[in-house]
Amino acid sequence: MPTPAIEQAIRRGGLEVFLYGTLLDPAVLWRRSGRRFAQGAARPAVLRGWRRVGLRGAPYPTLRRARHHLVPGLVLRLAGAPLRRLIAYEGAAYRLRPVRLLPVRLLPGRRGPGRPPRQAAAWVAHPLLAGN
Repeated sequence: MPTPAIEQAIRRGGLEVFLYGTLLDPAVLWRRSGRRFAQGAARPAVLRGWRRVGLRGAPYPTLRRARHHLVPGLVLRLAGAPLRRLIAYEGAAYRLRPVRLLPVRLLPGRRGPGRPPRQAAAWVAHPLLAGN
């Protein structure tokens, strides 16, 4: 279940979502969202102050707060049916939470600076479900 701030963003037409796990695979993203995204729609991003850990008893990742750690990933704008489908895919163990992303200044294969949005949302499991 998304937080009230995330719910408001969804009602306003979607939100930027930080992807760091299984949804980094384009085939999984397409299969689970029901949509093929244009090349370049997902942009490199880095999340500071968190680290990627395993979900206890499952082969999936989650995020755990951790000072001085960085999590690389992608940021993608999601709305409508694809967003609802991904919320269902992530299930009850995960919740969309607001996060702050670092700007990614150098993007391989692209000209000029890339700046992902400073605010995004990420699927995060309850800390008791997160491994070490």
